Amino acid sequence: MSMDNWDDIRVALAVARAGTVSGAAEALGIHHATVIRRVDALEARLRARLFQRHARGYALTEAGRTLLKAGGAADEGFAQMAAQIAGAGDRIEGELVLTSLPGLAGLVMPRLIGLMQRHPGLRLRYLTDTRLFRLGAGEAHVAIRAGSQPTEPDYVTRPLAATHERLYAAQSYLDAHGPIEDVTGHRFALPGPEEQGAPMIRWLIAHVPAANLLMVSNDAAAREAVIRAGLAAGAIPAQRAGGLVEAMALPEWQSQLWLVTHVDLHRTPKVQAALAALRGG
Repeated sequence: MSMDNWDDIRVALAVARAGTVSGAAEALGIHHATVIRRVDALEARLRARLFQRHARGYALTEAGRTLLKAGGAADEGFAQMAAQIAGAGDRIEGELVLTSLPGLAGLVMPRLIGLMQRHPGLRLRYLTDTRLFRLGAGEAHVAIRAGSQPTEPDYVTRPLAATHERLYAAQSYLDAHGPIEDVTGHRFALPGPEEQGAPMIRWLIAHVPAANLLMVSNDAAAREAVIRAGLAAGAIPAQRAGGLVEAMALPEWQSQLWLVTHVDLHRTPKVQAALAALRGG
C-alpha cells in the first residue's frame, strides 16, 4: 500500500468509527455512494473483507479490526505531525539562514544579536558571499543584496539602507603623499574579484593604474593592516575606520542595500521577525 491509497483508508476508518455508510459520509462531507465505492476499492486492493454488511450497518471483520488499529494510529500520528508543524511555524526558533555581503557585519550584527537575545531558540547561519544564493531552492531565508532592486518574480524586496563608501588612509600616508585628489598619484590596497562589484571598487579599478595597486587581497584584515601602516589608502567599513582619516568619497559610490526573501517564506513568523530586526523595528 502507498500514500496514494490513504484517502480510501481514511474513508474506511470513518465507516469503522461511525458503523454506517451514512454516518461516515456525514463526517467526511462526501456522498454516501463515494463512501461505498472507496471501501469496495480498498477491499479489492487488499483482497480481504473489512466489513460485514447487514441491515443495521457495517460491522468490522478481523481484517477490519487490524485496519482500525493500524490506520487509526497512523491517522493520529498525522494529526500530531500537522499540529507540530503548524506550531513550529508560529514559533521563532530553529535555523535562520541569512546571506550577506562582506563588510556589512557592523551594520547587521547588532540587530541580529538583538533578535537572538529576544528569541533564544533561534540559531543563526550568517554567510558572507558575493554569489547570489538561490532563495527559491531554499539556500537562504533572507538575503542582503546591493545595487539595483532585484526583479525576480518570486522575490519580495524591501530597502534596508544606503551605503556611502569611502576611502580611508592613515594620517602618516596623507602626510607623505598629500590629499587624494587625483587617484593616479596614490597607492591602494583593494579587495580581490569577489568584492569588485561594489560601486567604489568598480570606480577605482577603472581609474587607478595597475602599478598603483600596492596590494590586492580577499583578506580584509590584511588590507587594513597595510592601510594602518601608512603604505596605501583603501576601503574599510566605517565601523572599523577608527584612527584613520576619510580621504575620498564620491556621490557615485553610494549603493542601496536590499532585503530579499522568497514569496513562499516571506510571511512566516521567523522571516518576518528577522526582517523587522534588520530594518530596525
